[in-house]
Amino acid sequence: MRPFTFTQAQDVDTAVQEVSLEGAKFVAGGTNLLDLMKIDVMSPSHLVDITQIALETIEETEAGGIRLGALAKNADTAYHELVETRYPLLSHAILAGATAQLRNMATDGGNLLQRTRCYYFYDTQTPCNKREPGSGCSAIQGYNRDLAILGTSEHCIATHPSDMCVALAALEATVHVTGKNGERAIPFADFHRLPGDTPHLDSNLQPDEIITSIELPAKGFAKHYTYLKLRDRASYAFALVSVAAALELEGDTIKEARIVLGGVAHKPWRVPEAEALLQGQKATRDNFRKVAEAYLQGAQGFGHNDFKIELAKRAIVRALEQATNR
Repeated sequence: MRPFTFTQAQDVDTAVQEVSLEGAKFVAGGTNLLDLMKIDVMSPSHLVDITQIALETIEETEAGGIRLGALAKNADTAYHELVETRYPLLSHAILAGATAQLRNMATDGGNLLQRTRCYYFYDTQTPCNKREPGSGCSAIQGYNRDLAILGTSEHCIATHPSDMCVALAALEATVHVTGKNGERAIPFADFHRLPGDTPHLDSNLQPDEIITSIELPAKGFAKHYTYLKLRDRASYAFALVSVAAALELEGDTIKEARIVLGGVAHKPWRVPEAEALLQGQKATRDNFRKVAEAYLQGAQGFGHNDFKIELAKRAIVRALEQATNR
């Protein structure tokens, strides 16, 4: 680990000023950043501790939704009464990730900003465009079993590792941020980026901005939902494919469907045009298969991860069946 300076910010304005310094990064739970610093994948020269800022509250909003403070811990969020009862999809997704110890440390804002777990991103002896732009992507011709099949580019096939973010995308959350230019709200669908020719940029958050809260709308799909995570072992493993499925049903007819995939792209993967195929349709396996085929149109494997295309289709069908029958 390289030397760095360290300060504690007591409020949002101070945090924004401190992170504007060259080489500065925020640190809260540190469950991802500190690991990356230890192996020299990331080497900030200045850390701004934001854990003293009062951003941990979980509360109802005037619009009937809830607001998650960016510094609320993942565990506190998953077990919060408002989340468990009104947004159980989010609670289940959080509890599917990491370990209890990590969830006790990791923050909601930090979860949005965690980096990919691509092997080559972590291996500083190999080229990686996310770690060193312009150096090349070792994964495309390398061992890519866990990597992306959708939204890839010639520069990167990394995946976003979060479980929580898959559920937040399905719930159409909004991310509230503050920077030198003031406050702004980012729809969750626009928060993360596809790799394109700038794979080192994971999100549309500006360098001087801090996440202050995540807002959930009133609709939580508490009756018909599921979070399905397929992985190599039952715990402490990142998803090969995950599915957040949320349905609004009238009898056995689908009024609204939301489906988001994790483990398959550089960001949570949602296809509203494919979801629309289910609107007004019966909740049947045949209809679920049609939407699964539409979701995986354009999917491309890179050898070791070819199996994920069929796995994702089957996962969508299974998740929709579980959501229907819950």
